[in-house]
Amino acid sequence: MLKTLAATMVALFLVGGMAQAQSAAADAVKAADLARFKAQTSNDFAALGQLLADDLVYTHSSAAVDGKASFIESMRSGTVKYESIEPRDVVVRVYGTTAVITGAGRFQVTARGEKLDNQLRYTNVWVQRDGRWQMVSWQSTKIP
Repeated sequence: MLKTLAATMVALFLVGGMAQAQSAAADAVKAADLARFKAQTSNDFAALGQLLADDLVYTHSSAAVDGKASFIESMRSGTVKYESIEPRDVVVRVYGTTAVITGAGRFQVTARGEKLDNQLRYTNVWVQRDGRWQMVSWQSTKIP
């Protein structure tokens, strides 16, 4: 009886610890994603350079695809300016060193001189590398 109770207590302790670690990782990824949105709206290219993985695949709601360098360059050159990003309905799921975010939001952007006010649903993927979270993929779709 004592062995069973002890084994149960150890199992509960381990599960509780794993849940806390998952929660901490989810909080860290969510914070990184919010920092990325802030970096996009403030043209903080140094921060974007840290938050975006070198192998980033960024698929816009228009179906255009950018890598890290071309995504940052579009903002640096003024071709694209993220005026405002207001995320909502954000859910973070962590799978070890990978996290998937789903959400929606309002994205106010000026692209090639045209002001856009898009409602988007998105999925993005983050990977933990060298102790920090980096976004490796973004896919968004316009909400009609």
